[in-house]
Amino acid sequence: MIKKSVATAIALIFALPAFAGDLVVMEWGGYDLEGVYADYATKHNGPPTYSFIGSDDEEFQRLSSGFKADVAHPCSQMVPKYRETGLIEPWDPAKITELANLNPAFLNSPFLKDDEGVWFLPGDWGATAVAYNKDKVPEADVASLQVFLDPKYAGRISLPNSSDDVWALAFLATGKTDWNSVSDEEFKAAADWLRKVHQNVRAYWNDSAEVSQLIASGEVLVAWAWNDGVAILRAENFPVGYQREAKEGSSTWVCGFVNMKDGPGNEDEAYDFMNSWLSPGGAKALVEELGVGHSNLAAMATMDPAALVEAGLGPVNAPTFPQTPKDNALHERMLKEFENIKAGF
Repeated sequence: MIKKSVATAIALIFALPAFAGDLVVMEWGGYDLEGVYADYATKHNGPPTYSFIGSDDEEFQRLSSGFKADVAHPCSQMVPKYRETGLIEPWDPAKITELANLNPAFLNSPFLKDDEGVWFLPGDWGATAVAYNKDKVPEADVASLQVFLDPKYAGRISLPNSSDDVWALAFLATGKTDWNSVSDEEFKAAADWLRKVHQNVRAYWNDSAEVSQLIASGEVLVAWAWNDGVAILRAENFPVGYQREAKEGSSTWVCGFVNMKDGPGNEDEAYDFMNSWLSPGGAKALVEELGVGHSNLAAMATMDPAALVEAGLGPVNAPTFPQTPKDNALHERMLKEFENIKAGF
């Protein structure tokens, strides 16, 4: 499923803006796949200019601090921040050729689509669940998210350096499956759980290449990880398991594209890029090369169901915590508390 090596993926995360197209796209490291920009490249004699990021918060910080891009790739829960700060403008639905084929569930929020327009074009989706070394960790140990508290794995745990993913884990572990209805008591229970887990954490990973390397090296035995990191390990024949059906559940996320105001490039090129990304060819490249899902339902329906299950994209018989758009005040509270926990407070 993965064609890029771990080393290449790490290099991409820290790369300076790459290529020389007129369009500037802020993108996740490793997502500059030829298959997703092929139609754009044919029309414009090459790929766009990419500037790579490793986290949602890094992307927002750079863009809100003045970095100019035409298109950015946040996850859906970040869109309220972009709208609140006036960084983005709606997409014109009439110019998106595959709009009718996109999963409507991924736009089922007034933060993403309202009377003013479509603020977010869903592109990719996946899971965050328990990745583990099958040679060292019994399957019974990962039947519950409480494995992260198990003293047996002290110093052998890794969590994402992402407040959204970490809080999704903490809420699931303490009985919540929706962060849009969290009481102060429930927030405290989740924070207390995270503080206990923090004592077991060897490292907070920043990208899938990093967590896959931590697991492959043997430093980490159990991690809360995205499915593309698991795909990296499987491509290297590492004995990795992926538990999406722990009794408390696992999380799901949807990321996509926003149309930046006052971008430096041509607006028509932004639509050419999006139509290339959302095409069946773009979907094929994303699933086969990165192991993550695509928002184009018609394209996904043509793919081998067994391969999707292997990639961690199949249905599960357990609770799920969707990382949906949320109130910005809650996001800031989660982010601040997570920083305090990492600092030992």
